[in-house]
Amino acid sequence: MSTGSYSMGGQIGGGFGGSFGGGAKPAASPAPAGGDDLIKDVTTASFARDVLEASRHQPVLVDFWAPWCGPCRQLTPVIEGAVKAAKGTVKLAKMNIDDHPEVAGQLGIQSIPAVIAFKNGQPVDGFMGAQPESQIKAFIERLGGPAPAGGPDDLLVEGDALLEAKDYGQAAQMFGAALQIDQENVRALAGLARCYLGAGDLDRARQALDMVPEAGRKDAHYTAALAALALAEQAESLGDLAELEARIAADPADHQARFDLALGLAARADHQGAVDHLIEIVRRGRDWNEDGARKQLLQFFEAWGAKDPATNYGRRKLSSVLFS
Repeated sequence: MSTGSYSMGGQIGGGFGGSFGGGAKPAASPAPAGGDDLIKDVTTASFARDVLEASRHQPVLVDFWAPWCGPCRQLTPVIEGAVKAAKGTVKLAKMNIDDHPEVAGQLGIQSIPAVIAFKNGQPVDGFMGAQPESQIKAFIERLGGPAPAGGPDDLLVEGDALLEAKDYGQAAQMFGAALQIDQENVRALAGLARCYLGAGDLDRARQALDMVPEAGRKDAHYTAALAALALAEQAESLGDLAELEARIAADPADHQARFDLALGLAARADHQGAVDHLIEIVRRGRDWNEDGARKQLLQFFEAWGAKDPATNYGRRKLSSVLFS
């Protein structure tokens, strides 16, 4: 291998994938990246999780080094600083080849320091030897794009906009970058949870909300994300909606079927359809299930937020039924 940047592929990528699972199929829709540590030490045992799987969410640089290597000691602070400055666009995994030589051997690395970048479970680029900060920064930007500008507020605003556009992966990058600045930022943790919900990963959404400190659990962002998680959990057990629709067609007064259908429609982002069915329950039987339909509407409004058109639509419809 020659010093400087080079393009990965061919023999290196193929040999590596055979032994460590790099040839596994990517997920149909990548899970969002979160506020995990940007820099960590990895072992042969943790490589598949911390590099291959993590690189499906965002690029991961692997720094192969050894304690006796002088140029490695020069590179370490420079590359760590550049990764932190990138604000979550990439991660850094550090592998001591004295303790864990297997991966370096599979990649054919014969000289250190060597840095190899992984994306979607495969090596895609890299360089050898200590490099100037400017070149490392350019290398990182080629992989992950430019670092987000501004402080945490700017990151959160951008994350919210991406979340509204259903770009869950990029939104999570913004929230994750904000968490690198403030690990207990409630808005960022709630936004991250919503990204996981959008990707259909309820377990990780719950984990993100569990990280919200007790003092932040009255925050509107937290309560809205918690309500959205509760709705997703309810909807998960409903199964096929066609059966519910058939029950309602046979008996329009089957309030339970209509209620369950509203939950299912909300989970499929048909917010207006969900509102209409709950309003129909209120119109037909306000006292059903201890005013359950109206209470569920209020939970929808909290989960969707005031900016969702269905929230305003639902409030108007509810007022019309209650006060007409």
